[in-house]
Amino acid sequence: MSGISWDGRYAEAEFAYGKKPNEFLVEYSKHIPQGKVLCLCEGEGRNAVYLAEQGYEVTAVDASAVGMAKAQKLAAERGVIIETIVSDLEDYLILENSFNAIVSIFCHVPKELRVKIHQQVCLGLKQDGVLVLEAYFPKQLEFGTGGPPTAELMMDLQSLKDELAGLELLHAEEKVREVIEGRYHTGQGAVVQVMAKKL
Repeated sequence: MSGISWDGRYAEAEFAYGKKPNEFLVEYSKHIPQGKVLCLCEGEGRNAVYLAEQGYEVTAVDASAVGMAKAQKLAAERGVIIETIVSDLEDYLILENSFNAIVSIFCHVPKELRVKIHQQVCLGLKQDGVLVLEAYFPKQLEFGTGGPPTAELMMDLQSLKDELAGLELLHAEEKVREVIEGRYHTGQGAVVQVMAKKL
């Protein structure tokens, strides 16, 4: 998660992944309890702003100051308020029992960091809080329509089941779907989707 390369991508005038929220998030947002939501690797804010429009109190975290500035601009355009935090996830601590939902959309980081983040996710959710996650799994390398350049930065369902053992999986699937999100996610994509709840 190099802040320098992401700053460069987000410095483009257009929104790299568009302004529309992720389809999986929209589909499962009805399961998110009202309250505080944390969006990880939130980039330019499209998902955070969508959730704020639904009445949630949203905190967006990303390593890119440029991306977070664009997120605030998008929020202002839509007439909503979001909190933005510029931080590498290596340095960001999710406090225990602090969020009604955590959203992780294409949040690709090295495995060691991912395991640490998912441990914090399990602790950071309040009772009945939910995790909404979509990421690429290694089959995505065959498509070349977005995502990390190596399988090591992707996720797979079995690993996620292990890493999220503290949560009840309500939806867990690997699938190929059309992903149309700005310039950098366009075409058939191999994704892993998880919607999980803390009991």
